[in-house]
Amino acid sequence: MNVIKGFATTFRHVLEEKVTIQYPEQMIPFAERYKGRHVLKRYDNGLEKCIGCALCAAACPADAIWVEAAENTDEQRFSPGERYAKTYEINMLRCIFCGYCEDACPTEAIILGSEHRLSFTDRRDAIYTKDMLIEAPAEGVPASPQKVEPGVYNRPIPDMENPL
Repeated sequence: MNVIKGFATTFRHVLEEKVTIQYPEQMIPFAERYKGRHVLKRYDNGLEKCIGCALCAAACPADAIWVEAAENTDEQRFSPGERYAKTYEINMLRCIFCGYCEDACPTEAIILGSEHRLSFTDRRDAIYTKDMLIEAPAEGVPASPQKVEPGVYNRPIPDMENPL
């Protein structure tokens, strides 16, 4: 009797529409609030938004972020502030994708993007460096470092909106 019930269940599902998708060719869109791979943003003029304050590392509950700051010079300017992130690393094996780093950043330099394809073959591959995280500059905009007159920037650091 149980065998007949099992076959009935199987035949009932055979007639239903298939839900399988062909993954690399077809992708289901993710929710708008999905938190994927981290991205370090740039200003429109090519300067990095990250000023090396390490508030993201302080806010990270998993201690997955390491930031080492260095001073900007008049000859080589990476960010509009006095400092920039010389070293920026995220250990993706420790990251819990909570978004606290995104919330803590005063310049909105780090965001959790929509990229979900994260696979590693080695533990060292799971440590994302600044070169892997920073977005490419806009078309026709030189990547930093660039010579900028001291105290003169093409775009100021945006004011943080008060969410309250």
